[in-house]
Amino acid sequence: MDIHKTIQDLREELNAHNHNYYVLDKPIISDFEFDQKLKQLEDLETKHPEYFDENSPTKRVGGTITKNFQTFVHENRMYSLDNSYSKEDLQDWEIKIQKVLGNVDLQYTCELKYDGASISITYENGKLSKAVTRGDGFQGDDVTNNIKTIKSIPLQLRGNFPPKFDIRGEIILPFEGFEKMNQELIDIGELPYSNPRNTASGSLKLQDSAEVAKRPLDCLLYFIIGNNLPFSTQFEGLETARNWGFKVPTQSKLANNLDDVFEFINYWDVHRHNLPYETDGVVIKVNDFNHQNELGYTAKSPRWAIAYKFKSEQVTTTLNSISYQVGRTGAITPVANLEPVQLAGTIVKRASLHNADQIGKLDIRIGDEVFVEKGGEIIPKIIGVAKRGNQVEPTKYITHCPECNTELIRKEGEANHFCPNFYGCPPQIIGRIQHYISRKAMDIEGLGGETVALLFHNNLVKDYSDLYELTIEQVIPLERMAKKSAENLVNGIEKSKEIPFERVLFALGIRYVGETVAKKLAKHYKNIDALSQASLMDLILVDEIGERIAQSVIEFFENQNNSTIIERLKQFGVQFKIIEKFNPNATDKLLGKTFVVSGVFEIFSRDDLKKSIEDNGGKVGSSISSKTDYVIAGDNMGPAKLEKANQLGIAIISENDFIKMINEN
Repeated sequence: MDIHKTIQDLREELNAHNHNYYVLDKPIISDFEFDQKLKQLEDLETKHPEYFDENSPTKRVGGTITKNFQTFVHENRMYSLDNSYSKEDLQDWEIKIQKVLGNVDLQYTCELKYDGASISITYENGKLSKAVTRGDGFQGDDVTNNIKTIKSIPLQLRGNFPPKFDIRGEIILPFEGFEKMNQELIDIGELPYSNPRNTASGSLKLQDSAEVAKRPLDCLLYFIIGNNLPFSTQFEGLETARNWGFKVPTQSKLANNLDDVFEFINYWDVHRHNLPYETDGVVIKVNDFNHQNELGYTAKSPRWAIAYKFKSEQVTTTLNSISYQVGRTGAITPVANLEPVQLAGTIVKRASLHNADQIGKLDIRIGDEVFVEKGGEIIPKIIGVAKRGNQVEPTKYITHCPECNTELIRKEGEANHFCPNFYGCPPQIIGRIQHYISRKAMDIEGLGGETVALLFHNNLVKDYSDLYELTIEQVIPLERMAKKSAENLVNGIEKSKEIPFERVLFALGIRYVGETVAKKLAKHYKNIDALSQASLMDLILVDEIGERIAQSVIEFFENQNNSTIIERLKQFGVQFKIIEKFNPNATDKLLGKTFVVSGVFEIFSRDDLKKSIEDNGGKVGSSISSKTDYVIAGDNMGPAKLEKANQLGIAIISENDFIKMINEN
């Protein structure tokens, strides 16, 4: 008997049975027969370890222990979706699309929006190689061992597939499985889980994959991303993914216009309650990939997709009190403390009140019965008064900081009140340090928000430059801090000195300077000294930097405390200048020229084309304007862009013309 062939045949057969049972819901053998075949395979694999395969069906039961989940950068960023709450919002979205693409015939793919934990799964040569959580969209945690225990996720694909691609989806916990898990907890006197989504998300980070295998998790997949894909539309992609063995929901629909989209929304707004899992809306995507490429992305979201959120669930409860929180910038946020109430699957005790104007507009008072809903079904908010309580006088907004008792200020044009005690108010100091160490900023491993608060309250740090003087001996006495944890913390701080300048600039916490603005400023000024000496007009002339941002940057560097902190950080070796990567092919041939890239290209990818422009001193514009010098046009260039370029008399060149341009001389 050929043992290797027997093992391979059993693996293929069991994978097929898994697909029939968990994806198609059409089993053709009994559970007993399946278990017998699985036991046979386990025995053969034990006797013949030379035929080990990490993707064998026998590995579905888990057993791998992961103490620290490794972080991976997504090869293709996981964007979030813009939300819409009315059909008018969708009509406005379509108008924006047509401004870019012109009056072309559009088809849309309509898909239900699943309320689960986002996942990106990589397949290489048809085998599952890696699964990474969404994280912050740029990087997430490797949960491959846990994902392999979910039986609806194929370990080996069928048919013809690209050598490598990523597929995105949601890990969900169906209602039936969630209720069964909760009943088991109740039976042993434990507290039940709050909702399926959070339970599914938490399951992915369990250290023991055998425990994950016990949970009835499922995975619904909806988007493939990669090179040389064998389809050109989203709807074809869904069909192809099904043929490869993925569990792709069948509720998706191809819509020829917005009327078809509205019909889909109206149907599922009623029938979603009959589904076996949570859904909170519909995702509408431009179907054609060429159109998607033309539309591109904003800093946060694809322009070619939007989520329509079903009307939020609403409840009434009593407003018990209002408390006030102080943010890292000194902004005061009022918070409503509510009589606990069940809302959209969770117990709600608090809700945001935004600012003084919102409290005045709603005229809410302590003791009122109020309407509460989840904004976009995420953040609870009070939307009105259902019944007046006993409080006669309107609510008076606080006049002094709840933390340091400094009198609050409110600048003209600002919605929020602020505590001006920037360097003496504890929550502001702690908040700035927490921002400094955060993942998108200095990403200091081993140091979390709670530890920052402990360091501050133990007088070990008073600003983020103090972090670099911490010693293991100082840190060990802190609560829940062992020697290894202290070593990791100090090592993580030391490693942060390698973080590039643009992220350091973001980490400083200059008001209005987010990730994107920090990158632009770093790229323009190259180092902190040049930036600190820039005038207001110099800053405003930087691309996309307005007066508000420019004024905030000026004020930051005029403050002596900030200057002192930056000098200390320099001495500790933090990166305050861009480290230019040597590119032997870089030139300044395109210096002063702005290009807009539009369409699909044969020689370059769009990203490579943009990089080549920048490598040769040029600038890539996001839209055509009078400042544009050239439009590099590929196949399927949007007619609206073509028309605008012609109206403005802008030169339209091909990618071959561009190659000649950079190869001249």
